[in-house]
Amino acid sequence: MWGCMTWQGVGYVVKIDGRMDGDLYLQILKDELLNSLQFYGLEPLDIIFQQDNDSKYTCKKVKDWLQEQDFQTMVWPTQSPDLNPIEHLWGYLKRRLADHESSPKRIQELWERVQVDWKRISVEECQKLIESMPRRVQAVIKAKGGYTKY
Repeated sequence: MWGCMTWQGVGYVVKIDGRMDGDLYLQILKDELLNSLQFYGLEPLDIIFQQDNDSKYTCKKVKDWLQEQDFQTMVWPTQSPDLNPIEHLWGYLKRRLADHESSPKRIQELWERVQVDWKRISVEECQKLIESMPRRVQAVIKAKGGYTKY
């Protein structure tokens, strides 16, 4: 699945059947990312887009499209899961899904739960994760790139 978050809350979430490649990722950015920004009334010039360096995210067609956008794309270190707030949001979502009384019986039931629980993620949770970025960066610097509590 793919999803995004903003200071105002979570954006759209997409179920991905099979493997995501550069073409699918680009289509998701064009549709879901831009629709998420529009949903919140966010101005592109006020946006700093963050993603990791997975090859499908950094392929030429995606890079070219991102350069054409009015929002800024953050330069991101190659191996940095401790820093990316969305990784922590995925963990939060997984914990919420684990709180259900029973396991889903089929993939469609799981996806329905994901959609409901995703929409229930609070604005405050997103803001808390975004606000934690400076602390995470400092922790990684202090650990000289090694393990942190994050």
